[in-house]
Amino acid sequence: MNTRQFALTLVFLFNLIYTPSLNAQEASDLIGKWDLEVEKNGEIFPSWLEVKLSGLNTLVGRFVSISGSARPISEVFYHDGVVDFSIPPQWDGKNDLHFSAQLDQNQLKGTILSSEGEALKFIGVKAPKLVRKDEVKWSKPRSLFDGKTLKYWKPQTAKRPNQWQVKEGKLINPKQGVNLITEELFTDFKLHLEAQYPKGSNSGIYLRGRYEVQIEDGYGKAPSSILFGGVYGFLTPNEMAAKPAGSWQEFEITLIGRRVTIKANGKTVINDQIIPGITGGANDSKEGLPGPILLQGDHGPVVFRNIKIQTPL
Repeated sequence: MNTRQFALTLVFLFNLIYTPSLNAQEASDLIGKWDLEVEKNGEIFPSWLEVKLSGLNTLVGRFVSISGSARPISEVFYHDGVVDFSIPPQWDGKNDLHFSAQLDQNQLKGTILSSEGEALKFIGVKAPKLVRKDEVKWSKPRSLFDGKTLKYWKPQTAKRPNQWQVKEGKLINPKQGVNLITEELFTDFKLHLEAQYPKGSNSGIYLRGRYEVQIEDGYGKAPSSILFGGVYGFLTPNEMAAKPAGSWQEFEITLIGRRVTIKANGKTVINDQIIPGITGGANDSKEGLPGPILLQGDHGPVVFRNIKIQTPL
């Protein structure tokens, strides 16, 4: 047994002996979904946490960092208002991510030690349920792209040059660059668009700027939450509906509260499913507010056309 294995064994035995049993009543304020805002280099980035009870005495969960997909948490430690857990690295860094916070007056405040070794302060509030009870009556479809200009759109940030172009009635992202968002903000909607990408490319549509529907070259692959038609890291399509790269891929997406239905190339691949929380790379974590439609431009080339939306009357 090497030194690291010995140290980990001691930590395990200490927790086994000295960690107090979970007080279910105490943990009730922590259990649920949390929208987090993380400060990094003077900017605010969105993040998300879910904590739930497994059996009688163990808390587990899921975590979405400022990038990447939802990751499982094998155990969340909680005592006297202090929350603590660690998870392995995902796409960035080589170290475990460590999360530590204090729960006080329905807020989580603490520090994330990232996989890259950065200490990032954050604050979190309980995520809204976004329940809708009334039947929705929809407006007639209206265009979000006139085929000639970027009239309804703007870059997500002014810190990067805008590489998006309009040619021959198409909205084109020729290379990796800035994301594009609508000037208008939305709550519930029906969105129609068509997308085309070259072999191996990767893009996405963020609903309210927070929930990514994946657009990716997934033809011939098994369905996955991180592939074509999935809600990134959360919802897996019931089949792979992607056409070969270079084809026009048609999407019809209905979002009502947290409930989403996705039809891809004429097939309903996700039917009235609940989106648990924001996905990595979201515009913000303010789930109770309206948000833009976001077209991902920071991954690979993609072309869009026939972008139309319907909103509640």
